[in-house]
Amino acid sequence: MNRSDFQRLARIRLREARALLSQGCHEGAYYLGGYGVECALKACLAKKTRRYDFPDRDATNKYYVHNLEKLASMVGPQLAAEFDNTIGTKANWAIVAQWTHESRYALRTKQEAENLIKAVSDRREGVLRCIRRHW
Repeated sequence: MNRSDFQRLARIRLREARALLSQGCHEGAYYLGGYGVECALKACLAKKTRRYDFPDRDATNKYYVHNLEKLASMVGPQLAAEFDNTIGTKANWAIVAQWTHESRYALRTKQEAENLIKAVSDRREGVLRCIRRHW
């Protein structure tokens, strides 16, 4: 996997999340919305490596996590500063940061899924908008 792969997957997962939400599949929409953010953050990390490749698992296990807050902190302090830049972005990050890979086992309401996808994709203050500046 390389940076371009992760960028593409981030876009695909968000598109899939929207499609699932429109079909009333709230649990899947929530899970894939957060997973898209994970892919976007991993694209940022891949940018920091040689030739934009994602690091080999044997070289470092620290990048092979599913915790959005840990991944965001590894991207760097500039991203954290962007998440704190406006009240809206900060609120959106607070919603997104609650996602975990364990979300695939949780029941979610329509409102929870809508809130997550809006927090990720809001054109003015969305989390993905901030992340894209670093990938």
